Amino acid sequence: MTVTRHEPSTILSKAVQANGFVFTAGVVADDLKEDVKGQTHQILAEIDRLFKLAGTDKTKVVSATIWVADIRTREAMNEAWTAWTGGANLPGRACIEAKLANPRALVEIAVIAAK
Repeated sequence: MTVTRHEPSTILSKAVQANGFVFTAGVVADDLKEDVKGQTHQILAEIDRLFKLAGTDKTKVVSATIWVADIRTREAMNEAWTAWTGGANLPGRACIEAKLANPRALVEIAVIAAK
């Protein structure tokens, strides 16, 4: 099995291809001044970019894990998520309230997609 790591750093790779799947690391927004919906839009744009590097796209997402700093913001996050998915090709998904590494981060998303 070939494993391809995209944009590795000292602690993680932003995306990893293995066995016909693409796994992203948890992605947070670059501009943490945005609200949860704005941060989610940024995250999903970054996931699109990583998918392009790995040769897949959002229509092939099979699993998503979403962490929100405050579960009460889930509705606004879901608005951005629904706009991104278009309500089609929906993956299995978990949405969890969690304390994120950066206190200004309101949402973090990791996905797995087929190639």
